[in-house]
Amino acid sequence: MEKIYFCIDLKSFFASVECVERKLDPFIANLVVADPSRGNGAICLAVSPAMKKLGVRNRCRVYEIPKNISYIVASPRMKVYMEYSSKMYSIYLKYVHKDDVHVYSIDEAFLDVTNYLNLYKNDYINLCKMITDTIFKETGITASAGIGTNMYLSKIALDIIAKRTKDNVGFLNEELYKKELWYHEPLSDFWQIGRGIQKRLNNMGINNMYDISNCEEYKLYKEFGINAKSLIDHSNGIEKCTIKEIKEYKPKSNSLSFSQILFEDYNYNKAKLIVKEMVDIGSLELVRRDLVTDSIYLYIGYSKDKIKSSKGTLKMIETTNVYSIMLEYFLDLYEKIVNKEILIRKIGIAFLNIGNKKFEQLDLFSNQIEIEEEQKIEKIINNIKIKHGKNAILRGINLEEGATSKTRNKLIGGHKSGE
Repeated sequence: MEKIYFCIDLKSFFASVECVERKLDPFIANLVVADPSRGNGAICLAVSPAMKKLGVRNRCRVYEIPKNISYIVASPRMKVYMEYSSKMYSIYLKYVHKDDVHVYSIDEAFLDVTNYLNLYKNDYINLCKMITDTIFKETGITASAGIGTNMYLSKIALDIIAKRTKDNVGFLNEELYKKELWYHEPLSDFWQIGRGIQKRLNNMGINNMYDISNCEEYKLYKEFGINAKSLIDHSNGIEKCTIKEIKEYKPKSNSLSFSQILFEDYNYNKAKLIVKEMVDIGSLELVRRDLVTDSIYLYIGYSKDKIKSSKGTLKMIETTNVYSIMLEYFLDLYEKIVNKEILIRKIGIAFLNIGNKKFEQLDLFSNQIEIEEEQKIEKIINNIKIKHGKNAILRGINLEEGATSKTRNKLIGGHKSGE
């Protein structure tokens, strides 16, 4: 039986939610979702479909919006958007089992409807419209959809074909894909091909999917390594991965990572404070999950785009989750890799090769009693934060000038929760 997948996207999701909450039609009302406290340089997280018709694009800066356009500015409310997203998921479950749903993002999901067409005695077009109509009826949000014979084709049908149709629904199988999109440009319109990959392909004389499919494979493998396999398959509309395989996938190695873009440029010493805060957050999360790590990673992005970022990994002697131990390693790595003369704007940390606490291993010189006491305290801190909120108890560093944890604890996904 031929597989049929839906890829459903909620059009201009954040902006549409804000319009619905205000009883406005997002196809008529000019509205942008942006944090006004960040000034004219704030990124518009979403713009209403009406704004898109006027040429305003998502992710633009507020100052880039033409001065002659009048519009409403809505502050981000991530908690509200998550509630709407949860409603969407409950709607999907009215039609298919949870094992046949893969939530790709807050506003996008894949559905394997192969085994439901006979159940509903309907074809895939009408079944898709039943679901999108229900979404609109119950939430007021307009959804678009791609239908394909594999997950990749459903995503491409959504991203490219559905934009050309009046009912916001597109369909692709391998034959139609080659007929309609083999010569489509630019390549960055295709899922998983960013501008960087497109530039590398263009430098090889490759400008469309037909060129990829007809390129000598060894050249692609030489340029892209193992990722060439995906490019070659996708150029022919082939995707073997299923929702079932995604749900069953277990990574060979695990990691836990945290990152943030600072509210302003930080100097060397001020940014070190943020690293301390982030190690604290990571340590508490490891303790909460009863996990330990033996390797760490640090990333520093500078405020000047042309300056290459600093990054490095470090293998620890211990396998642990203790804040004081891990902090020493992070600060050592920080001092080794960071350029002290350039202002810093991005920081990322990761705990690599994490595993169950039963694998904890300390060096011979560690004070076991002190370590156990610190772990007990961190468990108590976690319990307090879970019960009373993340800001119910803070370290002294969280109150220092330039610290961000207290503010970021009130955010969801880096944006205001709306509470």
